Amino acid sequence: MELADRTIGLLLTVTSLSIFTYYTFWVIILPLVDTDHFVHKYFLPQEYAILIPVFAGMALVCLLSMFIGYVMLKSKKKKA
Repeated sequence: MELADRTIGLLLTVTSLSIFTYYTFWVIILPLVDTDHFVHKYFLPQEYAILIPVFAGMALVCLLSMFIGYVMLKSKKKKA
């Protein structure tokens, strides 16, 4: 089981580093590059650099709130 855990950990680390590198390049480096450069076709418009994290954060807060509510309701039923 330890090998599977290490493989999943490595996969999650590589995925998060890839997303971080892509987002950092998109937000920090890309505005300094000319708009007619070929690299711009690999990235979404700049507006999405703000919208995607905001919606992801809202979804995370909603899911955490639902989970906490579910746990609270379930623990209340066990006490009764």
